[in-house]
Amino acid sequence: DEPRFAVIGYGKLGGKELGYASDLDMVFVFDDADERAEEVYMRLAQRLNSWLTTQTTAGPLFDTDLRLRPHGDKGLLAVSLEGFRRYEESEAWVWEHQALTRARFCAGDRGVGAAFEAIREEILTRPRDAAALAKEVLAMRKRMHDGHPNRSGLFDLKHDPGGMIDVEFIVQYLVLAHAAAHRRLTGNLGNLALLKIAAGLGLIPDDLAERVRDAYRKYRRLQHRLRLNDAQYARVTRESLSQEIGSVQELWGKVLG
Repeated sequence: DEPRFAVIGYGKLGGKELGYASDLDMVFVFDDADERAEEVYMRLAQRLNSWLTTQTTAGPLFDTDLRLRPHGDKGLLAVSLEGFRRYEESEAWVWEHQALTRARFCAGDRGVGAAFEAIREEILTRPRDAAALAKEVLAMRKRMHDGHPNRSGLFDLKHDPGGMIDVEFIVQYLVLAHAAAHRRLTGNLGNLALLKIAAGLGLIPDDLAERVRDAYRKYRRLQHRLRLNDAQYARVTRESLSQEIGSVQELWGKVLG
């Protein structure tokens, strides 16, 4: 009678940075002791996903991605909060904790949302070995780069070294490495704000943080423009962004080596 169900946004939806071609990364959670809860909320999640992906005369309403839930495609479509906690504590990979830095309660029961946020903060503030964390983040970055080859000669705003993914990985590393000592980093405030906070805490140089913030803004403006013009890839000449690319790579070197 009282639905205890919530939608958690990840990725661009979670980070409040949706673009014109962004999909919706979502995880569905519930906190309900009723013996029918798992079946009922699974069906609700399926129905909600069907609504969001409705075909219109202009194409699908949204593309959705539900693979960030515990156990990915093999996992339950709706997961209990306790099951989510256990998974994040003992089974999740480092890249899943990276993704958690951008997760937030989006819709549904606010009590369930608050409980999720408490779990999220608990996981993000766990002490971590900085060197081991850097190794895992670098390995994941290489896998992502290898999965998006670019042979065009142009600069891919999102995937190429010095681009948007590098900025996002820098921020995710800073959060996971330092949130135990600086809880302000757990705030889901977006990459620009978190870079500024990290600089204020003395974790990265102020001037370099500001240059990277400017670069990220420019990348997003260009990406929006290209997407609105139906570009298949968000790519521009490398020469037009040489300073921005250099700033991001400089910060990458200082933070991740």
